[in-house]
Amino acid sequence: MVEHPIPPRHLAAPVHRHRNEDEYSYVLEGRLGALLGDDVVYAEPGDLVFKPRGQWHTFWNAGKAPCRILELISPAGFEHYFFEAAAGESPEVLAARYRNEVDTDRTGEVCARFGLTFPPIPAGEVPG
Repeated sequence: MVEHPIPPRHLAAPVHRHRNEDEYSYVLEGRLGALLGDDVVYAEPGDLVFKPRGQWHTFWNAGKAPCRILELISPAGFEHYFFEAAAGESPEVLAARYRNEVDTDRTGEVCARFGLTFPPIPAGEVPG
């Protein structure tokens, strides 16, 4: 389980998919937008968004106020990805180690379509 504070109008992750993990995003505050395959969904506090393994997805703060979610990732182990990324491990090494793929072209399209900023803000600068 990982808590993600997401600044307003910010994309939290590039468009990606996992081979081994399912993700569940539980909204604690704010408004979450998510791309699930080709579908866009929105979630409010108390809502749960399911992102199954193998499905291309991303998520963002779809509001003007801070958004916080709890990300439940199953099976366990992927939470180490976030620590390694924060420590400066390269995206290529992380993708190979955790068997996930990133679609950078689609990430740019999502940012343009929804008026989002990206890349991720360093942990010390994220409000929350």
